[in-house]
Amino acid sequence: MDRRTLLKAVAGAGTLAATGKLSAPALAQGAAARTLRFVPQADLANFDPIWGTQYVVRNASAMVWDTLYGMDEKLEPQRQMVEAEEVSSDGLTWTFRLRPGLKFHDGEPVLARDVVASLQRWSARDQMGLLIRSIQQDLTAVDDRTVKWVLKKPFPKMLLALGKVSTQIAFIMPERVAKTDPFKQITEYIGSGPMRFMKNEWVPGAKAAFEKFSDYAPRSEPGSWLAGGKRMLAERVEWVVMPDPATAAAALQNGEIDWWENPISDLVPLLRKNRNVAVDIADPLGNIGSFRMNHLYPPFNDVRARRAILMAMSQEDYMRAIVGDDDSLWKPLPGFFTPGTPLYTEEGGEILKGPRNLDGAKKLLEQSGYAGQPVTCLVAQDQPITKAQGDVTADLLKRLGMNVDFAAIDWGTVGARRSMKTAPGQGGWQMFHTWHSGADCTNPAVAIGVRASGEKAWFGWPNVPEVETQVTAWYEAKSLDEEKAAIRRLNKAALDNVVYAPTGFFLGYQAWRKNVSGVVKGPLPFFWGVGKVA
Repeated sequence: MDRRTLLKAVAGAGTLAATGKLSAPALAQGAAARTLRFVPQADLANFDPIWGTQYVVRNASAMVWDTLYGMDEKLEPQRQMVEAEEVSSDGLTWTFRLRPGLKFHDGEPVLARDVVASLQRWSARDQMGLLIRSIQQDLTAVDDRTVKWVLKKPFPKMLLALGKVSTQIAFIMPERVAKTDPFKQITEYIGSGPMRFMKNEWVPGAKAAFEKFSDYAPRSEPGSWLAGGKRMLAERVEWVVMPDPATAAAALQNGEIDWWENPISDLVPLLRKNRNVAVDIADPLGNIGSFRMNHLYPPFNDVRARRAILMAMSQEDYMRAIVGDDDSLWKPLPGFFTPGTPLYTEEGGEILKGPRNLDGAKKLLEQSGYAGQPVTCLVAQDQPITKAQGDVTADLLKRLGMNVDFAAIDWGTVGARRSMKTAPGQGGWQMFHTWHSGADCTNPAVAIGVRASGEKAWFGWPNVPEVETQVTAWYEAKSLDEEKAAIRRLNKAALDNVVYAPTGFFLGYQAWRKNVSGVVKGPLPFFWGVGKVA
C-alpha cells in the first residue's frame, strides 16, 4: 500500500484508528458554540512576529497584535489603528494620529511612544523597514496620540510598508516589550488586537489558546483581510497541533475540530464526501515553492552549483509531490512573481523550461569544485509542503552524485536553525525548503525571498548587486511600464545568479465544518467574522 492510499484509509477510519487513542471529551454545548478549534499549518514553536518570518507565527500574531494599517482583499493598505495621516508637500514628513480609546490587553492605553518603539524594532529586521531606516532622520512621539516620522528622502510606499500582509508585519506592542533586542525573542505577549494570547495554556507541540479581548474597539468598516472591523464572534480560539494529515482529517470529519488550515490534496476527495464538511481553495493567489540555498558555504556559494540545481530540477516533480495528480492546482514558474498579477514575468527563465539536463548539471557541479562533501538539507517533517519538497530534493541531489545529509526535523527547529550562519557540520546548513504566499510575491517590496542584499538578505544571504539595483529601480519607477521593465531585469538577474530555486506555483485547500460560517479566502486564516453553531 503506497503512502497516498494509506493516508486515505487512515483518514477515513476515525480518530481512534488514526491515533490509537480515545477522542478528547466533547465540550459542553454552550462552550462548544463559543470555542473555535483550529488545526494550524504547523506548531507555534515560537511567538515573536519580528524575530522570525514563519507564516504560522504571523497568523497567530494577527489575532493578538494590531497594526497602524491593514491590507485589504484588494491588496490596498487601509487605516487600522490610525485615525488620520498627513504627508508634507516634499514627502519627507509623515504624521500619524492614533484612534482614541485603543487599549492593550493589560488595560494600559496604546500611546505614541509604544508605536515609536514598535516601529524601531520592526525596522531593524524587516526588508521594507530597513529601507525606511536607511533614510530616517527622526522618529518621535509628538504627544500621546501623534507620531512623526521624518525622512531624508521621500518614501512613497510608506503605507504599503506599514500595512503589508506578509511576514514581519509592523505589529504594535507596548513600549517595554518593543524595546526587546530585535534579534532576541520577546517573552511577553501583550497586544491590542481582538484576541488575548493565553500564555499559561501554551504547550508547544500540542496547543495554543486565544480568548476574546472585551475592550477591543473594532473599526466601523466591514472586515477585509487585515483591514476593517475585526469583530470576533468566537469567545475562544484553540489551536490544536496535528502534524499527521490523516489524524486531522479524521478529527474534522468527527467534529472534534472545526477548521483545518491546509488539508493535503490527497485527502480532499474523502473530505468532500462528508456532508458536514466544506472544502475550498484557501487563497486564489496561491503559493510559490522554494528551494533555498546557503550562499555563504560550499557548494552553493558557487553560482555554478546553484545553476546545476535549476538545470536538473523538475518543477513538475515538486508540484505533484505537494498537490498530487490534479493539474488544475499547479503550474510551472520560471520566475519569482505571482502568476496573473501585473508584475509577473518569465524573463531569464529558460533554464527552468524544457527537458531536464542531469548530465549538464553534473558537469556544472564538478566545475564548481564540489568533491562529495555532505550537503545538509533541513526538511521539516511536520509540514506537508516542506516534507514533500524535501523528499524530491533528496532524490535529486543523490542523482546528481551529492552526499546528502538529510536532517528530518520539525518546522519550529527549521525556523530557528535556518537563521544560523555557522558552517554546515557545526549547526549550519546548505539548503532548506519553504514556500511564499502569492500575496507576498506580487512585488519586491513584500517578496523577501528574492532580495539579494547579502548579510541583510533573507536566510541564505544571497549577495547580487544587480538584483538590488533593480529593486531600487522599481521603487523609483514613475509608471507601471517602468515597474515592469525593472522587474524583468530583476527576474533575469535573480535567475542568472540563482537567489533561490522556485519549485513551482501551487494552490492549497482549507476545510471546515459546515456549522462554521464566515471563512474567507486569503493568504492567512482570518478569525474575525467566523462564527459557529453547536
